[in-house]
This record gives sequence, C-alpha cells and structure tokens, in this order.
Amino acid sequence: MKEFVEFIAKHLVDHPDGVSIDESVPNENTVELVLKVSADDVGKVIGKQGKTAQAMRTLLTAIAAKDGKRAILKILD
Repeated sequence: MKEFVEFIAKHLVDHPDGVSIDESVPNENTVELVLKVSADDVGKVIGKQGKTAQAMRTLLTAIAAKDGKRAILKILD
C-alpha cells in the first residue's frame, strides 16, 4: 500500500524527491499512511476541492479491503 501511494504521489508532483510516506499500524486491522510532499506540491496532491486526495483514498481503501484491513491516508502541509 505504501508503495502504491508513493507511486501515485511521485507522478503528480513537480518535485518527486520531496515525497515521503510514513506508515504506522495503530492496531492489527488498520494501516495509517502519512504523506509528506514539498510545500509547492501540496495543492497538486490535494487537487481541486480535494478530488485528487479523495480519489487516492478511495483506491487505497479498495486495496486495503482486499487484505481485510482499513487504510487511512493523511496529507501533511
């Protein structure tokens, strides 16, 4: 899951080297991903009215559901 979100984020931004993802597991059924991008690229990852971020969350939810888990994506500014 981490690699998937990283792949998408790196292709959306102008500075792919500024993309980093921290993964934590609060409990056995939940995975929390924290996406950090450079300040110039935050708008590109979030998208107009949050549509890009919502699409990434939807895809991540589908991938996590295959494993019987719940995924949370947070985007830091």
